[in-house]
Amino acid sequence: MRPALCIVVPVLNEAPGLAARLLELEQFRVRGAHLVVVDGGSDDASLQIARAHADLAFVAPRGRAAQMNAGAAACPADMLLFVHADTRLPADADALVARALRGPFGWGRFDVRIDSRRPALRLVERAMNLRSRVTGIATGDQSIFVRHDLFRAVGGFPDIPLMEDIALSRRLLSHGPPACLRRRVVTSARRWERDGVWRTILLMWRLRAAFSLGADPARLALRYGYRPRQP
Repeated sequence: MRPALCIVVPVLNEAPGLAARLLELEQFRVRGAHLVVVDGGSDDASLQIARAHADLAFVAPRGRAAQMNAGAAACPADMLLFVHADTRLPADADALVARALRGPFGWGRFDVRIDSRRPALRLVERAMNLRSRVTGIATGDQSIFVRHDLFRAVGGFPDIPLMEDIALSRRLLSHGPPACLRRRVVTSARRWERDGVWRTILLMWRLRAAFSLGADPARLALRYGYRPRQP
C-alpha cells in the first residue's frame, strides 16, 4: 500500500543517539508512514544503525539539501516531512501534518522548543517561532513538511550547503503561506551549549543577513563550521 507520509531524516555521524531517535519514529511507521534515512558519508555506524530502524537507508552526497532531496526522490508518499536527526516530533505529528496538507495549505512547519533549561534559549525559541509566523520563512529545526507534488514543482531544496531551508521557504511562499503549527518539535541545544548562546545568536544573525544580501552560501557554510567531504 502506498504510504501517505514519508519522513526524511538526513544524518552525518549521529551514531551515539541515532537508534533512540529512530525508535521514537517507529510509532509513525506503525501507523503507515515511510521512514527514509539519508547518510552523508558518516565515519561512524550511522548508516548501519539506520538500516536496522528505517524502511530505507542509503548514502547520498554530503549536505542537508542534497541528502533531503535524495530522500524525497526515494519516497513514494504524497506528503513529505523533513526531520533533523537531533529533533523530536510530537506524538501526533503525522495526524497534524495530514490535517494541514489536506486543508488549504501546501506546506508548513511546527513551532520549535530548544531542549535546554537556559532562560536565554526560551527567548530564542520564541523569537524563532514569531519571526517564522510573521515572515513565512521556516527553518529546518522546525521540521518542514510539504506536499510531494509541490516540492517537485519548486525544484526541491536548492543545492547549497547552508540556508537551504530559508531558500526552500522562499520558493514555497510563491505558492502560498505555510501552515504554522503551534505544536512543538523539540530540537537539541548542543550547538548553543557548545559554542555559547549569544555567540551562536550573533553568528546566525550575521549569516542570515549576509545570505539575504547575496553572499555565497558555500563561504557562509565554512563560517558556520561545515566541512565538505574530502574526495
